[in-house]
Amino acid sequence: MIKVGIVGYGLSGRYLQAPFFQSNPDFELKYIVTSQEIDEKLFPKTKATKTIDDLLMDDDIDLISICSPSYTHFEYGKKCLEAGKHVLLEKPVTATFQETQILFQLANSKGLHLFVYQNRRFDSDFLTVKKVIESRVLGDILSYEAHFDRFKPLLNPKKWKEVVSPANGILYDLGSHLIDQSVCLFGIPSEVSGKVFTQREGSEIDDAFDIYLDYGKTKVTLKSSLMVKNQGPKYTIHGTKGSFVKYGIDVQEEHLVSGKWPISVDFGKESNAFDGSLVSNISGLEFTGKIETLQGRWSQLFENISDVIQKNQPKFFKDEEILIQMQIIENIKRM
Repeated sequence: MIKVGIVGYGLSGRYLQAPFFQSNPDFELKYIVTSQEIDEKLFPKTKATKTIDDLLMDDDIDLISICSPSYTHFEYGKKCLEAGKHVLLEKPVTATFQETQILFQLANSKGLHLFVYQNRRFDSDFLTVKKVIESRVLGDILSYEAHFDRFKPLLNPKKWKEVVSPANGILYDLGSHLIDQSVCLFGIPSEVSGKVFTQREGSEIDDAFDIYLDYGKTKVTLKSSLMVKNQGPKYTIHGTKGSFVKYGIDVQEEHLVSGKWPISVDFGKESNAFDGSLVSNISGLEFTGKIETLQGRWSQLFENISDVIQKNQPKFFKDEEILIQMQIIENIKRM
């Protein structure tokens, strides 16, 4: 079994990661670095500790997952790799391309693996979009637009998220997901442009963005805002043969926070009310109908981590894809 320590017991550590480590037999969740009490019923073999040093000095620990504030990612990631541990870093991986490159080079030099928690590649809606595009029912993709909108006009009660600091702001927080999805689908864009905005009253950081990625024939638009009350489609895709539109959002986070675990049969299953709409010409026949949304499976990320460490399988997230993401973010920030 892969012995794991998690740094942080907030939304990511407590809900988005710990249940997956606990429910996967390839892992043993040994420590969580937190000042809070750990639910012993959910994590009976897991100990709380107040310092990351306890994980670094424990020879049994194989993998450390860093779910602490983003400004700590580079420092903690470097310390863990130098201590001979594999690392899973919550996104954004670091604040800069250079810091990310340093961590990947350090991991490779030590024969270790650095993973990034880009869980949104395994969202129900994105898995469905990817399959629709790969099926070629839309033909050549001309326009791809993805939104990650919310309505949160009040400032985040976690004060560290609202201060001007490296890797803070919605471009790093949600932009990292949308950019990663685009890179996964289309690769490296030939041109990048965009802007970040501040829309909420009293906010000191960016809380909205518009990004445009040029892939030649394919034009990509990525948008996010914390001030969208009436949300439109999550994905709108137009091709030479048809169009696909998808409303709604992946429910895995909602399920985890409500107490549903990844081993539940209906975990990550969206309501059919949010099935995407496809209009296309298929083999000369005009088709209009619904496409059932695939089940979300963040568990695939953890299965891949196990396969990489134990079976030397390739990582889902290539180092160069994460580095491309960081280059795009830095380019947008400079505009």
